[in-house]
Amino acid sequence: MGRRLFIFLFSLCVTLSAFAQAQPLSEQAQISLITCTPGEELYARYGHTALRVCDTVNDIDIVFNYGIFDFNTDHFYWKFVRGETWYELGASPYWWFLREYEEDKRPVYEQVLNLTPEQCEAVWQALAVNYRPQNRKYLYNFVFDNCATRPYWLIAKVLGDTIISDYTGNTGVSYRSFIRHYTGSRTWSNAGINLLFGRRADKGMNSDQRLFLPEELMLFMQSAHLSDGTPLVRESSIGSFPIVRTPWYASWEVGLVLYFLLVLAISYRDRKRHKRSRWIDLIFGIVYVMLLLLVGFLTFFSCHPLVGFGWRLLILPLTHLCARFIYILR
Repeated sequence: MGRRLFIFLFSLCVTLSAFAQAQPLSEQAQISLITCTPGEELYARYGHTALRVCDTVNDIDIVFNYGIFDFNTDHFYWKFVRGETWYELGASPYWWFLREYEEDKRPVYEQVLNLTPEQCEAVWQALAVNYRPQNRKYLYNFVFDNCATRPYWLIAKVLGDTIISDYTGNTGVSYRSFIRHYTGSRTWSNAGINLLFGRRADKGMNSDQRLFLPEELMLFMQSAHLSDGTPLVRESSIGSFPIVRTPWYASWEVGLVLYFLLVLAISYRDRKRHKRSRWIDLIFGIVYVMLLLLVGFLTFFSCHPLVGFGWRLLILPLTHLCARFIYILR
């Protein structure tokens, strides 16, 4: 472990030294869009995007990653709930970046961009500016400003031309449907997201709005070209995104059915005893009020663009009411 750490630090110092000095790239340099497949953690379920700068002449091979965040930040989870999480641009040797994903058994895809030496240099210099300490951090937004959108808009700005893509696979699909595809429709995390998301999450997205998801950006770029017909990707090695499926017995639907049966059994018992178990209604009432307060707070006092009140919030009280119906009609 000590040897690996030494090699990493030495390699990082060498590569970042050239970067810090904004050493000009050679004409053989190339810029690649790196797309990483999903991981098991919720924040990794959507994959990841990065930019690779490779210049064998100057011994430069660095990955720039706009997805760096620190769990140890003061009040991290409180800031995350409010949508005030600060991410930053990180840089690391390509081999180290790749090794991390290989250890997690997450395939990494690469698309070498069809850029001129001048355009490669412009990307390199733009990354140098973004990597300055005063510029590294940015206010992360899951939908509008994240690890995928930042590389895309940087490339588009450097090209100074309209990027046109023949890929229209998921145009018009809603934010909610997209997110459900990656989190899994049966997962508890997706159930929580559905409760928090309001009507804005059901709007269909256009081509640019879809690019906050790494896989969509990868597919968009694969068939992209400039206004003069020049392909944007010179060569590529891409594949599909493996999606983790949740077994039926661990799904939120099963949890909801079990809750219904529990309250139904309590209601049946109450009917036999001619006595109401108020504790179950009180506990549910407290939980539901807290949920409504959370949604209200996030709607009016957070930066999350998709949070709001929606009809899915009625699923819980309707389930409880139906289970208590046998007691109400006693």
